[in-house]
Amino acid sequence: MILKKSKPAFPPSVYGIILTAYLFLNQTAGAAEAIQADARDLLDRMGRATRELNYDGIFIYRREHGMDTMRLIHRSGQDGETERLITLDGQPREVIRTKDSVTCIFPENRQILIEKSRAHKLPFDQFPEALERIGEYYRFAVAGEDRIAGKDAWVVEIVPGDEYRYGYRIWIDKENHLLLKSELDDKTGMPVEQILFTQLEVLESIPDDLLKPATSGTDYTLHNSSTIEHYREAKGIYWKTGWLPRGFALVNYEQKLNAEDADAVEHLIYTDGLAMVSVFVEQADANPDFKPGGQRLGAVNAFSEVTNGYVVTAVGEAPYATVRGMATSVVSGNR
Repeated sequence: MILKKSKPAFPPSVYGIILTAYLFLNQTAGAAEAIQADARDLLDRMGRATRELNYDGIFIYRREHGMDTMRLIHRSGQDGETERLITLDGQPREVIRTKDSVTCIFPENRQILIEKSRAHKLPFDQFPEALERIGEYYRFAVAGEDRIAGKDAWVVEIVPGDEYRYGYRIWIDKENHLLLKSELDDKTGMPVEQILFTQLEVLESIPDDLLKPATSGTDYTLHNSSTIEHYREAKGIYWKTGWLPRGFALVNYEQKLNAEDADAVEHLIYTDGLAMVSVFVEQADANPDFKPGGQRLGAVNAFSEVTNGYVVTAVGEAPYATVRGMATSVVSGNR
C-alpha cells in the first residue's frame, strides 16, 4: 500500500496561529478560574471581618434623590454581634442590633420600634457566609485595585446572571478585609445605591457606652413587633408566589399582628442567597386608602395590587421586574 502525503488542511502559518490561540485560551481560562477563586476568597474574608472585628466608622449612604451620613459602631464578642447605627445629618435616629433584636429609635416623634433580629438587616450584612450556593446565579471577578478613605482596596464585581437581580461592585480593604465601598448596579451598569466609608478604624475593644442609645427612652411610645405564628410552627402556608426568579426560595413565613386593628399580616421572605424580597398580604379593607402600583427608593423597589380582597405587596432590593412579577403571581393555597 502506498501512502500518499496528504495536503495540510491549513497552511503552516495558520496552524501556528491556531496553536497560539489554543494555548492563550487555555491560559486565559485558567487565569479566569484563579481570578474567580480570588474574588470569592476576598468576599469570604470580608464577610468574616464584618462579623468578627470591632470597628467604628463614618459612611455616606447615597441613593436616588437622597444622601445620608451615618456612623456605624460594631462589636463582636462571646454574646454575638452588637451594632449601633446613628444618623449624623437630618433627623436624629438610631438603630441598635443584637443577635436577638433590632431597636429603631425615632426622637422626632418619640417612638421606639423593636423587631426580631434577622440576617441582612443592615446594608453591611448582605453577603452570605456560603458563597458557593449563589455561584449559579452570579459571576465573581476581581476588577482591579483602588484607594478609598486613604486605604488600599481590592475591587470585586458580582455580575448577575439575569435581569431579575442587581449587580454589585465591592471595595475591600487589603489590610483588614472590611468593606470600604459598595455599589448596587442596575442592568445598564449604573449605580442605584452606594455606600462609601470616609473614616473606618479597627479597634481592640468597644466600650459599652458607645453601644448605648443617646436617649433614655423616657416618655417614648414603644412598638414591639408581635409574631403570632412562625413558619416552622405553621401547619401550612395560605399564600404563595406562582412565579419566582431562578434560585429564589422561601426562607421564612410568619403572621404579624397589625398594631392598629389587630388584623394579621402575612409575611413571606424569599432570597437567592444574596438578594432578598418580602411579600406582605393583608385584607384590603384594613387599608381603604390603598393605591396599587409601584414605588422606588434607591435600590428598593415595591409593587402592590389587590387580589381577591387582599392587598399583596412585594418589596426588596431587587429590580422592579422582580417585585412586580412576584406580587402579581401570588395565589392562595391550602393550609
